[in-house]
Amino acid sequence: MPRYFFNLRYGPGADKLAVDPEGDELADDEAAHQYALREARGLIAGPPSLVVRDWFVCSFEIEDENGRCVRMVPFSELVTEEDNEAQAG
Repeated sequence: MPRYFFNLRYGPGADKLAVDPEGDELADDEAAHQYALREARGLIAGPPSLVVRDWFVCSFEIEDENGRCVRMVPFSELVTEEDNEAQAG
């Protein structure tokens, strides 16, 4: 199974990227995408962070075992259109 690395982007610049040194073995790119969404939900629901003030500006930069960026997963992807409409209405 391929290994994917979930690097956390929490701001612009190289110093705002938390690199995942271990990664996780997952079936394919879509499984990595779903895994990233689950992890993002967990981070948002968890205790407050001293480093990250707004989780919804964060994203996972998913790399494969060859260092190729296979997908960017913004945490804002967790907010559905219905959520946006409910907040606006």
